[in-house]
Amino acid sequence: MTGNTHVLVIGGGYAGVMAANRLTLRDDVTVTLINPRPDLVHRVRLHQLVGGSDDAVVAYEDVLAERVRLVVDSVTRIEAAERSVTLSAGGTLGYDYLIYAVGSGSAEPSVPGAAEFAYPIATLKAAQRLRAVTDATPETAPVTVVGAGPTGMETAAELAEAGRTVTLVCGGVLGPYLHTRGRRSVARRLAKLGVTVIDGPDAKVTTVTRDAVRLAGGRELPSEVTVWTVGFGVPDLAARSGLSTDAVGRLRTDETLTSVDDARIVAAGDSAAPSGLPLRMSCLNALPLGARAADTVLSRLAGEEPEKLHQSMYAQCISLGRSAGIYQFANRSDVAVWLHIDDGLGARIKEMVCTGIPKHLAGEAHKPGSFRLHRMPGGVAKRKQMLRAHRAGTPTTADRAA
Repeated sequence: MTGNTHVLVIGGGYAGVMAANRLTLRDDVTVTLINPRPDLVHRVRLHQLVGGSDDAVVAYEDVLAERVRLVVDSVTRIEAAERSVTLSAGGTLGYDYLIYAVGSGSAEPSVPGAAEFAYPIATLKAAQRLRAVTDATPETAPVTVVGAGPTGMETAAELAEAGRTVTLVCGGVLGPYLHTRGRRSVARRLAKLGVTVIDGPDAKVTTVTRDAVRLAGGRELPSEVTVWTVGFGVPDLAARSGLSTDAVGRLRTDETLTSVDDARIVAAGDSAAPSGLPLRMSCLNALPLGARAADTVLSRLAGEEPEKLHQSMYAQCISLGRSAGIYQFANRSDVAVWLHIDDGLGARIKEMVCTGIPKHLAGEAHKPGSFRLHRMPGGVAKRKQMLRAHRAGTPTTADRAA
């Protein structure tokens, strides 16, 4: 079916696929999804790929609507004035609207030696490389995981459960997002798996070498394999294209996720910075942001005012090996509260989250408009309060917690 409006979606992660599927709600819209890979990277399972229990890939035919055209390529530049994008393989594609959903990855490490000798895990290619390295390394060889956010904790637990000798270097506290009670639960589980946790003021890495990690306190840890899970970065496509970005490189938008530079460009997922107050990088936010971005375009096509962003529920879900995990509840400022679910039930919830993401995407592919989590009531007043504080230069609760 030929449509009258062409929407390009750049990026085939959770947010991009959700947006592309939802746009097929209208018969007069054609959708093209541009992604460098021919399948979906199931990012929440990358640590399982490293541990050997999953390949972290989902076929697009299982989650992408039939009406969405998939172009396996990368965009090198967005020409907003011409409403077109340049492809790395050559040629251009035009659009009427563009959804910018390029996702995120690791920040370039600034610690000496980290770029040369440590292994990131934020992309499929990086995780596959790390898996090959660990497979070729003796099981008794020491492994050091740097960074105690969700990825660091999950990777350390996965490798330890596989029989590796693992040290987790926190760079501060274990699980900075977690409530104190949740942090204690994670520490107990890691100890049970045999993970050595190094936290506190001296737990910052100063140098990485081929076979060691040096800490600020002067301590040197032997490390045959060093895994780097520190930092957050996004592709620089928006900046290279002359669009306004925040300090990290996320596309600056208003509260409808529309670019501050161009009403025909809408952002979704980790690469969006609405009002300079972006949501935390997570699958919990990626799917709703993808749906919200699509709704913004659909509203404009219908001659209606798009709804503003709000989020009514926050949490963090972490696997700690195959048999344990933690589901950390949070308030509407995205700050962890005392309530959490851990151990075996926590693992089952985490697995439900991992299996639920493709189900949500497939559901939207088969019945566009059926995803409703971004329309859950609540969160509007809290978002307005946080925006007022942000514009006044006052740290929000989430800022202070960080």
